[in-house]
Amino acid sequence: MYETKYHLKDISKKTFLITGGAGFIGSNIVEYLLKYGAGKVRILDNFSTGSKKNIEGFINNPAFELLEGDIRDLDTCHKALEGVDYVSHQAALGSVPRSINDPITTNEVNITGFLNMLVAARDAKVERFIYAASSSTYGDHPGLPKIEDQIGNPLSPYAVTKYVNELYASVFSKTYDFHTIGLRYFNVFGPRQNPNGAYAAVIPLFIQSAINGEGPVINGDGETSRDFTFVENAVQANIKAMLFNDLFRDEVINIAFGERTTLNQLWDQISKVTATSFKPTYKDERKGDVKHSLANIQKAEILIGYKPLFSIAAGLKIAVDWYTNH
Repeated sequence: MYETKYHLKDISKKTFLITGGAGFIGSNIVEYLLKYGAGKVRILDNFSTGSKKNIEGFINNPAFELLEGDIRDLDTCHKALEGVDYVSHQAALGSVPRSINDPITTNEVNITGFLNMLVAARDAKVERFIYAASSSTYGDHPGLPKIEDQIGNPLSPYAVTKYVNELYASVFSKTYDFHTIGLRYFNVFGPRQNPNGAYAAVIPLFIQSAINGEGPVINGDGETSRDFTFVENAVQANIKAMLFNDLFRDEVINIAFGERTTLNQLWDQISKVTATSFKPTYKDERKGDVKHSLANIQKAEILIGYKPLFSIAAGLKIAVDWYTNH
């Protein structure tokens, strides 16, 4: 991956911190930065959802540094930020169902941990703080496509935490002259995304079902739609947000491909890629889920030059190949 270089700056003397760097999106950001010669890439991860398998290919790289720790501990955050120029904060507890089952832990990680990171980054005087925001912030707002300044009421504890992140980032930016950029991800998928466990995302679950010779379980009638976004598009957004010269203020921007796919259409595409023909099983819709999601990505294009290069079809081929061989 990463045949395309997304930045122009010399990063050979820069230090990057990727929180959640052993996770799905975080480890892909790490891979990109190491490939293109970053001076140092430090990750902070407690491995609660991240995996050491995701970073085993980086361990022997002299520019790579692993700090095992928890963002809920402020001292750990200060230690992680020592000498850091740029932060990509990916550490979080994802999943709407997880947050409904355990709102307290989701709050501790996603809000307390986020605030700790903001404080430590402010004190370290980092050049820029990029963080993983979420399309769940749009809540019950019915408009499509989703536009950054038009949000509704949150539909889950997870959505509440991600919205609070945006509020804190904005306050820090205004109060401390501190530059933050939130990337509202829309259903990111691709290599290293965990297909196992109670809170696995839909695409790895569907791919795993196809590989295992089974039909998937679909919550609802399958007409729920999402703007599925291949992980390299998300990596591009992080790199450009960190290194884009002319962005020096608080911003929140949508990161997506800009097309809507239903779950039924998704299974059809995966069936074609894997040459399978199994039928889905339909169950009740999940609490807290948004019915339809589609991003307007013009703001990202204007502010950081974001241009998604991978459609869902292209991304699925890469993802299926990766899961088949892992």
